[in-house]
Amino acid sequence: MLEDCPVMTPAQARQLSPLQLAYLGDGVWELLVRRRLLAQGLRISHLHAEAIRRVNATAQAQAMAALLPRLTGEERDVALRGRNTRPHHGAPKHQSAIAYAEATALETLFGYLYLTGQEARLQELFRAAQEEEPHAED
Repeated sequence: MLEDCPVMTPAQARQLSPLQLAYLGDGVWELLVRRRLLAQGLRISHLHAEAIRRVNATAQAQAMAALLPRLTGEERDVALRGRNTRPHHGAPKHQSAIAYAEATALETLFGYLYLTGQEARLQELFRAAQEEEPHAED
């Protein structure tokens, strides 16, 4: 996943705003979700619906809650920067402001881990978050 992506040092990555990290982290999270759904062998008719169910503020907030006890101090700091940032827009319809802030924390963390080349840790945390997720039925 990281072959062509230049790796940043943690200090360089921390120079980016939390919203920049979250922008990238949202894409990383969605890619991981889609890859997992393909590996589960879901029929094409179910792939999109399952991806939507797992890539939204509520689902990401639940994932963040599951991961919080597993985070290192550095990871927690990055996530909290994301959670405490104020976006230039409100939460999307049907999403609470609290869930949106927690989802931003998760996205910020995943963007940071991706940019700093911590793919093994990224995979570990993604798997841990998915342990809490019920499997879709075919």
